[in-house]
This record gives sequence, structure tokens and C-alpha cells, in this order.
Amino acid sequence: MAKTNPGRFFEDYRIGEVIAHAVPRTVSGGERALYHALYPARHALYSSDEFARTCGLDQSPLDDLAAFHIVFGKTVPDISLNAVANLGYAEGRWLKPVWPGDTLRAESQVIGIKQNSNGKSGVVWVRTRGLDQNDEPVLDYIRWVMVRKRDPEADAPDTLVPELKPALAPEHLAIPDGLDFARYDFTLAGERHRMADYAIGEKIDHVDGVTIEEAEHMIATRLWQNTAKVHFDATNRDDGKRLIYGGHVISLARALSFNGLANAQMIVGLNAGTHANPCFAGDTLRAWSEVLDKAETTHPGVGAVRLRLVAVKHGAPAFALRGEDGKYLPEVLLDLDYWALMPT
Repeated sequence: MAKTNPGRFFEDYRIGEVIAHAVPRTVSGGERALYHALYPARHALYSSDEFARTCGLDQSPLDDLAAFHIVFGKTVPDISLNAVANLGYAEGRWLKPVWPGDTLRAESQVIGIKQNSNGKSGVVWVRTRGLDQNDEPVLDYIRWVMVRKRDPEADAPDTLVPELKPALAPEHLAIPDGLDFARYDFTLAGERHRMADYAIGEKIDHVDGVTIEEAEHMIATRLWQNTAKVHFDATNRDDGKRLIYGGHVISLARALSFNGLANAQMIVGLNAGTHANPCFAGDTLRAWSEVLDKAETTHPGVGAVRLRLVAVKHGAPAFALRGEDGKYLPEVLLDLDYWALMPT
């Protein structure tokens, strides 16, 4: 009897199925150090315990996207091992900070299935929850992924395309207990801009660029225990290239956004996200943001800013997103809509 796991294919999924993912992972300061080594991450709340304490927290939490990557990686063997591509995200919420010493695990529920017209693959929607050692959820999100069929002649599962919220309402965001920006130190944070200084519709060119290296991508994907074949096996694609993990692009773009958005500290909501075009080693990534909305919260000095973060490759002109046909321009890699917490 075969003991290895070839992964699930499109016809293996059923609506309503709940999948418990292996393997739990206890996080430490090592994840933070590696995260900051892989990405030019400089947000103060995630860099300094002392800064975090002045903001009402006991210590500096693990970067929100690092927690996301760890939970995401757990799901890959069951959800996207045989994926063609990870397509998008919606309704993501960070529910509580993750601290060094916490143990994270993940579970997913299948909420949508639709076979593609070519009959060779289909799209699967799942809602994933990351839970800590107390079985308390630390984040949840929806993602959809294109998965190959094992047998192109197999019957298609019944189609169900879930209805997704276009954005999370500010009142549905989870603000960490005790968070307080009344004594926020703008000098140590790196910029003086607060929420009141940003206008809805304003666009910010983050200026800097990072050329993606194969080695860094491979370290990152292994760090998050992401086993998707398209990231490791160069024979898995017709072009012989290893696809850069979309989360790697997200973290690079978020880190680049520090230049202009240094005070957009905690990510608390993921409204929508699209990996518009594939990314490969050798691509130079740049980023820009647009302010979509602003909202007050009940926490002292804490506001919520809704931002669109766009990653482009090479020397793409800032603020260009779609062509006249309405499709993403070929140089656009990522279109991400998220909520972040910022001093008011």
C-alpha cells in the first residue's frame, strides 16, 4: 500500500468538508528574525518590545503577515499542493496578536467549487482559520485556488460560487486588547504622518525596489513550510520556472510600503487580494498604495486606514493598474486591499 500523499485534486473536494491540517508549529523570536532578514520590514511595533509597550501591548507580537504565512503554509498539502495558481483572498481578519511561544495550527472548510471550461482544472474556495494552543482563533480568511484534476474525464462536482463581501466594515475589525496610540512616538516609528495627514484617494509611490532572488524565495517558502509543487519543482511548469510564492510578494510589497506608510502598523483586515500575474526570480518589485477609506476606533488614538497595495515589476509606471480592456497590466503582480491601524 502506498504511504505517500500525492495531494488532493479538484475532484476530491466536497462542499462543507472541514479539513484539519498538519503540523502544529510553536513560534519564537526566530521567525521574527528570519522574517526581517527576508524582507526589508521595519515597522516599529514589530521591531521593539519597548515600543510595543508604549502602545499598550505586553511585548512586540509576531508580524501579522508572518502569522498569515505560517497558517497558510499548513493548508498547502491539503488545499494547493496540486495548484496551478493561488488566485485571491477575501474576508480576512486578524483576531488577536500572535506572541513568541504560541503554537499555531490550521483548519479549512470548503465553501465553493467550480470546474473550469477546459475540464482539466477547477477553482476551490476555502475558509481557513488559524488557531492557537488554546483553540482560540488568531486569524481567518477566504482564499480560492485553481487546482488540477486527476482525471480530466471525471465528473465535475456540483458548482457553488460563494458570495464574498467586497470589504470588511470597520466595526468588524478586531482591535488588540489594550492597544493605545496616545503616547505613540513618531520619531522612533520613522515618520511623522498620522491618519489625519492622509486623504482618501491619495496615492503614494513607495519609491524603492527589490530584485527577487531564487535563494531568498526558496528560504521563505521552506520557512513557512509551503510545499506547493509550483514553488519547488521546475518541471511542474511548461516554462521550466519555479513560481514565486504569492505571499512572498505580499510581504515584500508591505515592507516597501514603510516608505510613506511607516505608521500603518498592524494589519487587521484583508478585504480582497489578487495575484494578477506570475512572479519569477529576477523580477524587480516596486510598490505603490492608494488610500481607500479611514475610520475611527474606540481605542485611544487608534484609527483604521483602508489601503490598496499594488506591487509591480521592473520599471512599471507608478499608479498604472489596468489597461483599456479592463484587465490587469502584465507588469502588475499584486492588488491587495487591506485595513491597517494607524495613530489618528
